Amino acid sequence: MLKLYYNPGTIALAPHIALEESGTDYEAKKLNAAIMEHTKPEYLAINPKGRVPALVTDRGILTETPAILLYTAQVCGASAFPPPEDPYDLAQLQSFNNYLCSTVHVNHAHRKRGRRWVDEQNTAAIEAIASKVKSNMEECFHLIEDEMFEGPWVMGENYSIADIYLFTITQWMEGDGVDPADFPKLLAHRKAMLARPAVARVIAEHAAK
Repeated sequence: MLKLYYNPGTIALAPHIALEESGTDYEAKKLNAAIMEHTKPEYLAINPKGRVPALVTDRGILTETPAILLYTAQVCGASAFPPPEDPYDLAQLQSFNNYLCSTVHVNHAHRKRGRRWVDEQNTAAIEAIASKVKSNMEECFHLIEDEMFEGPWVMGENYSIADIYLFTITQWMEGDGVDPADFPKLLAHRKAMLARPAVARVIAEHAAK
């Protein structure tokens, strides 16, 4: 059985939704954020990066959200969200997901995790980094809304792992100071995602104490 390690409020929501949508048997293990469980030796033995998500499979452990999502689509998601068979279409899907991973998520991380890039004592620099998050995220969402989003789903008519990934990141809009109303396509997409039963179940699980 697959086992997913996650923390609520993180990008691990995406693979959790994908597993739930797929209908496969899996176990979801919530780490205790209060004791920084993701930094403890027990978890570092699973994922030395000290971050979530991590997915335990029968062949080993996978980390990084785009990789876990693609694996889930290929192994478990044949009926719910099969990956494209055409190499170019699959590359386009991965291009979208990699943009979310390498640019949008990193921009978001500057709001609370500026200490990854600046010495902790340099509070002015940390504040300056955080002050750019709103405009950087708005720029990303405008690019997605205007150039990258086909509709009604990310890649067009077919629901995919890109929708799950995008939904997870648009959940951060308000916290980053972004008004979802400025992005009508993305707001409609978020509402459509929230109407999916599997998404609602996972959101409720992450919200539970």
